[in-house]
Amino acid sequence: MKREDVDRDKLAPMMAQYMEIKDNYEDSIVFFRLGDFYEMFFEDAYTASKELELTLTGRNSGLDERVPMCGVPFHAYLSYAEKLVDRGYKVAICEQLTLPNKKGVVERGITQVITKGTIMEGDSLNEKDNNYIASIYYFEHATFISYADITTGDFYVVESTNEKESIINEIIKLSIKEVIVNNKIDRQIIEILRSTYGVLVTISDELLDNSYYNYLYQDVKDIRMITSIKHLLFYLNETKKSLLDHFKEVKVIDKTEYVELDVHTKRNLELTETIRLKERTYSLLWLLDKTKTAMGARELKHYIENPLIDKVKINRRYDIISKLLTEFLLTEELKSLLNEIYDLERLVGRISYGNVNARDLIQLKNSIKPLPTIKNILNQLKYDKDIETFLDLFELLEKAINEDAPPTIKEGHLIKKGYDSTLDTLKEESSGGKDFILKMEQEEREKTGIKNLKVGFNRVFGYYIEISKGNISLIKDEFGYVRKQTLSNAERFITPVLKEKEDLILNAEEKIVAMEYEIFLNIREEVKKYITNIQKTASVLAEIDVMQSLATVAEANGYVRPTIVDERNIDIKDGRHPVIEKVSKSSFVPNDISMNEQTNILLITGPNMSGKSTYMRQLALIIIMAQMGSFVPCKKASLPIFDKIFTRIGASDDLVSGESTFMVEMKEANYAITNATSNSLLLFDELGRGTATYDGMSLAQAILEYIHDKVKAKTLFSTHYHELTTLDRDLHFLKNVHVSALEENNNIIFLHKIKCGAVDKSYGIHVASLAKIPKEVLKRAKGILDIYEHENKKEQVVIQTSLFAEEEKISIEDKIRELNPLEMTPIEALNKLYELKQDIEK
Repeated sequence: MKREDVDRDKLAPMMAQYMEIKDNYEDSIVFFRLGDFYEMFFEDAYTASKELELTLTGRNSGLDERVPMCGVPFHAYLSYAEKLVDRGYKVAICEQLTLPNKKGVVERGITQVITKGTIMEGDSLNEKDNNYIASIYYFEHATFISYADITTGDFYVVESTNEKESIINEIIKLSIKEVIVNNKIDRQIIEILRSTYGVLVTISDELLDNSYYNYLYQDVKDIRMITSIKHLLFYLNETKKSLLDHFKEVKVIDKTEYVELDVHTKRNLELTETIRLKERTYSLLWLLDKTKTAMGARELKHYIENPLIDKVKINRRYDIISKLLTEFLLTEELKSLLNEIYDLERLVGRISYGNVNARDLIQLKNSIKPLPTIKNILNQLKYDKDIETFLDLFELLEKAINEDAPPTIKEGHLIKKGYDSTLDTLKEESSGGKDFILKMEQEEREKTGIKNLKVGFNRVFGYYIEISKGNISLIKDEFGYVRKQTLSNAERFITPVLKEKEDLILNAEEKIVAMEYEIFLNIREEVKKYITNIQKTASVLAEIDVMQSLATVAEANGYVRPTIVDERNIDIKDGRHPVIEKVSKSSFVPNDISMNEQTNILLITGPNMSGKSTYMRQLALIIIMAQMGSFVPCKKASLPIFDKIFTRIGASDDLVSGESTFMVEMKEANYAITNATSNSLLLFDELGRGTATYDGMSLAQAILEYIHDKVKAKTLFSTHYHELTTLDRDLHFLKNVHVSALEENNNIIFLHKIKCGAVDKSYGIHVASLAKIPKEVLKRAKGILDIYEHENKKEQVVIQTSLFAEEEKISIEDKIRELNPLEMTPIEALNKLYELKQDIEK
């Protein structure tokens, strides 16, 4: 049964209410609150039952057949909603807004819509990652992207071109899971975001004109940016249904302040996740993350993805790390204290939104407790930023909130004794009533002579006197007992006195729960006053946490402070790849990297598996680490400031768009050389290998010449086209280097050491042998190689076209090399000698 097939005039009032609400949330699965359950109907029920593996049942609603229905317990709804959201659905929560009564249908309404970008709690939120939602607002000459993390209050806006690749790059680079776009946008962008990257896309032109949020963009000058911000705010306002007063002022991203790293560079260098498994482990972020707080972990990721360009800001971070390394005892104490601090940014977000509970406030209190000592340590370190200690807020929470409060806020036991005198009086009355029950039980036993008489309570029948069936005859009329319930082995009674006390106790407990709830809401409103200042303190704590993390890693791994120079000179002594040196089972071979004003391009040759890609990546990682303010893995580093880093490393087909490896390669290369400046870094690994040899070599040479003559960026270019090594004769800013290898007994040993000059030969067949390619294939390959190497000689050569058409002819030298005299008998040796003699005569 579908909603569109239903005759609404026949519907029961409750289902008619559901239909009216659902009409306004067609794109969401509505969780409709009915008592202790959220129920879903019609198409929502079919979808939810399938996705959540729930039993599909039906509900009578005035129609000839039952309406399709499934449901989940209200107290566990979040885990179910998370699963649906993770699979790309929106979930609209419909709550009961009034208490049930006999006069009519309970009033209901949508209190929030949960989506990928607006979820505020639950297991799907990674505490070490921001959860951004974005607006992409397309104008005629530019596109503006505003994005926010609703859990932390961070809000940004950035300008982009109208180019499809540029817009998609911005979204994917930030790992944005949900976007809202206006109708003018290129529909291909929507399709790529949805199908290729799994981004939830909503199309809307609505803007929010609410003066309450003016503070967010009061310093933003560009009206187009403000339009994008209002575009995002409208959607957030519609989904969260509440004022989000924890949002910080919007920060306009100035791309000139940070090194530009496109999505390919971020992926190829494995900055935040590995290429193969897409996991954090073994990425640069994994290596550098020794943070103690969730805020610090998120800030560290931001540092890695946004290295600085300002020399003063970079050196400030170096100074802080140096101070932390020299003040060892203070640093260790600081780490210990930071470990006690919870996620203040997300706690504040929940406080602002109104879904905070007593346990959250206890976490807030425990996070405030170490702040005075941290403040003192920062003063001793002469740190240039200050934090507040919130002593009055700590005292409020310490005095008010029970340490063992329940997870819900409507069950009582939230407020400590002594905080509110009226509440304390009510609790004493309730406690006195319970004492009366115990006293009454003893008195009734004495009066009736029934030793096993007991006074009990349950939620259905209230308080009662229970007497076993065998003692019923002992009850006399003067006792005043009124039969209330019959059990299989006992009877339950009530008396006027017990009923009076029951009313007193139950009324007191209801009043206590209601009063505690009211007091808790007042405390929550009081805590809201501190939101802005808590956010400022959390920001400082995040930064110092990142600094101690970088100092910890630097000390553990022997990193050094780089020197930032104004000249375009790279001088690295014994540079190392930070991740590989930590995970490699063998000792890492360090290498120098030297590129002065007279060297813009290093053309790198050498066998596969020898370390060319590692050498290239380690330079980029050292530069990124240096410009994010970290010490670096080497003995000495002198580096200029880079504005952009582009990489073309590895081969991967774009299967979704149907583009080949070579097309992807050319697009990435084009993006790099057309956007790079003389202050950029380019890494090209075997460019051109995705096509025919001469095509690839020609393109590689042309691109090298273009970089040399036009772009003039510092470039590392690895290749197997040995013909390119002659370019240093004409390209004066190009220098040949190679990764050395040692050949012994027809075996290859990789030395992983970079040396000047071009490699003198190829080792492809040797590498194939290490990969356990069958010997007959290797022998055939060597034979073909010999033919190609001697193709310019006058002797006539016939190339065999079939690999196994006839047995391969092996040279006398090869046959001798394969013999092992120590494993042969004298007779076998003589026979082999005879065979060799016969071969020579032939």
